Amino acid sequence: MTIKVGDKLPEAKFRVMTAEGLQVRTTDDVFKGRKVALFAVPGAYTGTCHKMHLPSIFLNADAIKGKGVNTIAIVSVNDAFVMNAWKRDTDQRDEATFLADGNAEFTRAIGMELDASGNGLGIRSQRYSMLVDDGVIKKLNLEPAPGKVEVSGGDTLLGQL
Repeated sequence: MTIKVGDKLPEAKFRVMTAEGLQVRTTDDVFKGRKVALFAVPGAYTGTCHKMHLPSIFLNADAIKGKGVNTIAIVSVNDAFVMNAWKRDTDQRDEATFLADGNAEFTRAIGMELDASGNGLGIRSQRYSMLVDDGVIKKLNLEPAPGKVEVSGGDTLLGQL
């Protein structure tokens, strides 16, 4: 079942790299009591994700936060080491939290998995953005094709705030 506007996010665990090393963050740790702009991508460093989706987020990050968003989070079915390297290479102003969903636990729990095994990528996440307020989905923008950023970018979510 795919999650929809009005649903509460299910409990899941993410991995994040911190100064203290690898840490586990639950959905409550990330979303409880916060307004979060969550952006999901099929894969770190992949063409569309790296060259189109992330730039759309970072170009709009200040304005998104200016509209009352506490956290910008980026999630992908990649391990925490890859996500940490991707953050290092793209998030020069430390504007986002990069969440590793390496086993697709969160992605499967919300029904957003994408079978990309035909391209040698295994199970990944669909491309989407959502506004989550205290764990409840307020906006959801699911991209109809994983190779495009037409409704899931930072500019679209900003326009909805």
